[in-house]
Amino acid sequence: MPEVRVIDDAGEQLGVMNTRDAVKLAREKGLDLVEVAATAEPPVCRIIDFGKFQYEAKKKANEAKKKQVIITVKEVKFRPGTDDHDYNFKMKHAHDWLSEGDKVKATIFFRGREITHRELGSSLLAKLEKDLADVSEVEARPRMEGNQMFLIFAPKKHKVAKPSAPRQPQQQPAPPKGAPPPPPEPEVEAVAATAQVTIEPEGTTS
Repeated sequence: MPEVRVIDDAGEQLGVMNTRDAVKLAREKGLDLVEVAATAEPPVCRIIDFGKFQYEAKKKANEAKKKQVIITVKEVKFRPGTDDHDYNFKMKHAHDWLSEGDKVKATIFFRGREITHRELGSSLLAKLEKDLADVSEVEARPRMEGNQMFLIFAPKKHKVAKPSAPRQPQQQPAPPKGAPPPPPEPEVEAVAATAQVTIEPEGTTS
């Protein structure tokens, strides 16, 4: 490229320059000429410390990664005739996972003629839904896929309290004559926080 539009290390526009002159200017400052907008006409380049630029970009990426909340989908498997001991064991595992913020996929496998008794699977999943109601909400209702029936639970969301109606200011008695006016009430600043959520592929727990 014969010419580029140059921005210096202080963010000031230097205008369109010959590419060789721009590279020479960057080297004289002990910095690098880095292309930041290749599709512009002419391309835009910036005079920066490229090593420092890479370090700061990597640092920002790591900070953003730390703020991510990772939700894993874990699975518990049942049979239509699962006994109470096995049911309770797996139900407690599902309860713990949901309490920790993971999703749970509850799967019932039907073998052979068991498929004709789907009501047993539906009954077991309804019982599981009731037992996990304090920590979960149903994300996907029971459905069949081949010889499997499954239901997906998600961690229970915290309910946001509805904002109350604004209170009417109480009428204050008039200050005595000659008294200084009361100081103004301090303002309250509201701060909002956001979090990114990342979902990993399903894990399988027997």
